[in-house]
Amino acid sequence: MLLLWLLLLLPLLAMLWQQRPSWLILLRHQVARRVLAWEAAWQQRKLEQSTLHVGQSQQQALTWCLKRAQSPCCLPRGITDMSTFRNQLPLTKTSQVQQEESKEELLPPASPQYHGEASLQATLLGLVTLNKAYPEVLTPGSSACVTPTSPWPGSVPWLRHALGRVSPLGAKDTRTLLLEALMFPGLRALEARTAVELLDVFVGLEADGKELAEAIASGKLGTPLPSRAAELQEALEQGPRGLALRLWPKLQVVVTLDAGGQAEAVAALKALWCRGLAFFSPAYAASGGVMALNLWPEQPQGSYLLPPGVPFIELLPFKEGAQEKATSTLLLTDVQREEEYELVLTDHAGLTRCRLGDVVQVVGAYNQCPVVRFTRRLGQTLSVRGEVTDENTFSAALAQAVGQWPGAKLLDYACVESGILDSCDGSAPHYEVFMELRGLRNLSEENRDKLDHCLQEVTPHYKSLRRRGSVGPVKVHLVGPGSFRVLREALAACPSSSSPPEMPWVLRLSHLAQLLRKRVIS
Repeated sequence: MLLLWLLLLLPLLAMLWQQRPSWLILLRHQVARRVLAWEAAWQQRKLEQSTLHVGQSQQQALTWCLKRAQSPCCLPRGITDMSTFRNQLPLTKTSQVQQEESKEELLPPASPQYHGEASLQATLLGLVTLNKAYPEVLTPGSSACVTPTSPWPGSVPWLRHALGRVSPLGAKDTRTLLLEALMFPGLRALEARTAVELLDVFVGLEADGKELAEAIASGKLGTPLPSRAAELQEALEQGPRGLALRLWPKLQVVVTLDAGGQAEAVAALKALWCRGLAFFSPAYAASGGVMALNLWPEQPQGSYLLPPGVPFIELLPFKEGAQEKATSTLLLTDVQREEEYELVLTDHAGLTRCRLGDVVQVVGAYNQCPVVRFTRRLGQTLSVRGEVTDENTFSAALAQAVGQWPGAKLLDYACVESGILDSCDGSAPHYEVFMELRGLRNLSEENRDKLDHCLQEVTPHYKSLRRRGSVGPVKVHLVGPGSFRVLREALAACPSSSSPPEMPWVLRLSHLAQLLRKRVIS
């Protein structure tokens, strides 16, 4: 309690002792670190208790949601029994028909800020475990966030003093944040809200490198640093591969929030700009909020703990091709290792048992709670003749094809069924894919055909349709740099969009597909 009072008094001390800013910054940081350790230890104890008594914890979470429901509920007033809730409240999901009728992405309601105990635990425990894996990431001047929104989902006012960030207070735009980060070569942690936004930052850095170097040399944000500006120009001249470590030689880890649709961006960053660096996501965020916590920053493939608190989580058994038949959900204690399940979410805002379409595989346990890895997203499939081509299948074929294109690195892609663009022109219906590449600006017809051949190799049904002429070959379009950033901005502008917006790999809306079509360069 004394530490909390001292932390509250620090702004006043800053006003009284303006002649000693560095001393105050160090004191504020030390106090905040102590508060962080105390708060994290308290949250760890709460997490231990809740995961040891999962049934009781899930019942409490459900009761909380029902009592604070912000929408009418079909259950009798005062009912909090779990069996009654699961039997009488039907499962719902986002349908493509609803999306087309509304002409916008229909997603569960979300807030720009995540709330609840899971968000706080993901932030506090994630910071502590990250600091254990990389002991100097929380020292003053050791980290920088290059996007206006942090990857840490919990909003804690005093937390910025514990992070040791170099970013200026009140900075709102990515360019200013990046410029400030570039002035500090000793960074050990680089943060961005999501991997796709960090990808945009590095692409922008390459495009505007000369202007940024001039701003650093002239002291636009403070003291002129001509030597640092020269280092930036030299690093950029060597190309994108390993750029982050050339700019910040002590950099150890990149922190972004896993929110779905990030795999291609992470792969591109690891292959080029952030080559040789570890990646860490403190949580998995879906449109309903923080779904799972990451307590293991040393593991390269994110493993997440599904907590038993709010929002209330159920799991629907998933079998390939049989998900429509599954109707009975399981609680956290009922799942089996190695099996796959679709997440079902209930919170107090919508009070619907919403099938999110996120599929997880159980890979372990933490006390009585499952530890999972996210494997795929449902509801986003390609189908022009009754076939079903899911994200994993198409992504595998695309990776195989890109691997045969000399010098090409895939940054991002999206698919469209030909009917959305009215582009059949009397030909058989087909898929169209828009992609942004690095290292290749044009594709021969032979290379374009490789994607269709690879897709036939991984899906026999598609191969059969192609041989019969029922489905035409995949059409490949290359789009210019920044095209997917524009797409993300359009998605974020939708009133019902999640925060951060989940990147769809199949575009169902004509205006979004046309947005990419206008930016085709080859």
